[in-house]
Amino acid sequence: MIDYINTTTEEIARQLLGKLLVHQTPDGIYSGYIVETEAYIGVEDMACHTYDGKRTQKVESMYQTGGTIYIYTMHTHAMLNIVTKEEGDPQAVLIRALEPADGMERMENNRKVTGVSISNGPGKLTKAMEITKELNGKMLNESALSIDARLGKTPASIAVSARVGIPNKGEWTSKPLRFYVKGHPYVSGMRKKDYQELVDCWL
Repeated sequence: MIDYINTTTEEIARQLLGKLLVHQTPDGIYSGYIVETEAYIGVEDMACHTYDGKRTQKVESMYQTGGTIYIYTMHTHAMLNIVTKEEGDPQAVLIRALEPADGMERMENNRKVTGVSISNGPGKLTKAMEITKELNGKMLNESALSIDARLGKTPASIAVSARVGIPNKGEWTSKPLRFYVKGHPYVSGMRKKDYQELVDCWL
């Protein structure tokens, strides 16, 4: 089990790789293995929604206790985050991509695509799994959204880079706060020449 309060946000972002994200809906279960995450370090992080202590209704979920779900909208896309740290310390991990497991055909139908484009981005995976802002502020594992640690996989290798789409944020633009399963085809922006077979991405 992941300790979302007493562990650094960067370490949680690493630990989430390979974990099985599960969304239970009235029409069935969706699930997928997390393959890409980004850490957001709260009030000191110029790229974080709570930078410099910003606190509005839109970001209120980030100020709740670790394990709270924080979902915001960007260009009509729902972006799924898991809050970390103690209440009042607004840090979180963005789930950027996953490898589909249960509900693959329904994911394809939801996204109107097949292949890695189903869930190789933060807005894509939420649409594929019907994850909406209705989950914002609820607790992971105490709502329709959970992480099943028992059925997770272990990455063969974890790569680290700067976060995606973070320009003009000083040192925070280049800080190594993006974590992903090396060579995994479902990682956002992964070049085909760098793809590995799925079986080789996991131990």
